[in-house]
Amino acid sequence: MIKKLIPEFIKNFYHLTFAFLGAFLNGFPSRKIKVIGVTGTNGKSTTISITTKILEEAGYKVASSTSIAFKVGDKTEENRLKMTMPGRFVLQNFLRKAVKEKCDYAVIEVTSEGIKQYRHKFINFKTALITNLNPEHIEAHKGFENYKKAKGELFKAVKDVHIINIDDQHKDYFLSFPANKTITYGIENNDAEIKAENVETSYKGTKFKVQNIDFESKLLFDFNVYNLLAGIAIGFSEKISLEKCRDGIKKVEQIPGRMEEVIQSPFKVFVDYAFTPVALEKVYSFLKPNNGKLICVLGACGGGRDKWKRPVLGSIAEKYGDVVIVTNEDPYDEDPMEIINQVASGSFKAEKILDREEAIKKALSLAVSGDVVIITGKGCEPWICVKNGKKIPWDDRDIVRKALK
Repeated sequence: MIKKLIPEFIKNFYHLTFAFLGAFLNGFPSRKIKVIGVTGTNGKSTTISITTKILEEAGYKVASSTSIAFKVGDKTEENRLKMTMPGRFVLQNFLRKAVKEKCDYAVIEVTSEGIKQYRHKFINFKTALITNLNPEHIEAHKGFENYKKAKGELFKAVKDVHIINIDDQHKDYFLSFPANKTITYGIENNDAEIKAENVETSYKGTKFKVQNIDFESKLLFDFNVYNLLAGIAIGFSEKISLEKCRDGIKKVEQIPGRMEEVIQSPFKVFVDYAFTPVALEKVYSFLKPNNGKLICVLGACGGGRDKWKRPVLGSIAEKYGDVVIVTNEDPYDEDPMEIINQVASGSFKAEKILDREEAIKKALSLAVSGDVVIITGKGCEPWICVKNGKKIPWDDRDIVRKALK
């Protein structure tokens, strides 16, 4: 309540001051390393994992910061902060470690909320990449246009290299920012500099061509083709050959909690981070079996976050799911049952189960050979966040394995 009474200019001064102090106390580390910022609504963590493998295949030492993990060279530490883009001191300290370990590159997830709080300030980004832009964090930014402008602040700050998904409907906005070099990627638009052709996606992986070079990836899902192209575009911007990019992509393993197949038999069970309407629809449409049921377990985040999308998520599950189970996700300080009711209001077939473990068990009990169970919203997140700042240890994947034993 007190935060709401503080004038905006004082909040901005506070955030900017701490951004400067974080950089100053760590010796302005971004001046000594090439920093790549990846922003967008969906696909940031996956794009960074792909980019890291491509850069490493080219012989570089890489640090990366994602919602999943912090990686510095060969050392990886799970991100347990439940923050996609960490605070200024954490981020600058991460960059200092990357410099100390003689990393050539640092690849960082950049969020709209992070930009709003000036966490990107005093970081000398060489490259800015946008994966896509869809409605998200609307209430926090007081409208979609403000959300889009927050993303644009990264491109305004970066003068060297801009990399843009040219198939995205908001491409023109990001193309309007000047840069020394602009690279585009895509599947549909023939003007894309890095363009995928002959795309094939299945439960076995992904295949496509770029400039007559064959690419294969273990990553599932046609949406991941865009993430793979984004990684290739970053490699291309750093003068890494397409052959090296291809070899790096072959080494990309399953990204934790991102379209992760947890169980293959007697039926398939997937866990995915999808929590936006666009991402959820893409996941469901890809997984919908030809012969068998699609069993959907979903919820929505609390803490006042994007209440508008709750019934929308339910309606998407209604459209694709043969069975819909709405359950608890991260209620924070809200009544979890009220959130569940709001999501379920979009689906006539929704069954409401407050306990997430019981919801997952129920979904598995209804599955038979040929069915697909998809559990969304948390991916590999290690906590369920409830009121009074309490965190309950959690992992959707472990619950699935435990239930099926």
